Amino acid sequence: MDRLTAGPGAGIIAPMESSRLWLTFPAVLITRPIIYGLGKDFALVTNIRQASVTTDLGIVSLELTGERAEIKRAVAWLEELGVKVEPVEINTIEG
Repeated sequence: MDRLTAGPGAGIIAPMESSRLWLTFPAVLITRPIIYGLGKDFALVTNIRQASVTTDLGIVSLELTGERAEIKRAVAWLEELGVKVEPVEINTIEG
């Protein structure tokens, strides 16, 4: 999705992008509100597409929408926390 939206600068137009990611959370991070932090601390919209959480492991398919640089910054933050981040492979049936 390539929408255009007003950026934080004076009349600057910045392209918006969407990235679908698989996030794998180790047991020690499962109870932390990490996805909440993505929406609060980064200029991103989060959309949980699928999730499976047990006491030992959390796997989430997450869509992030925002400026490319902000998505990259958020992914780096996730990885620093110990979350494994991988792109979702879009299959040809889904589109």
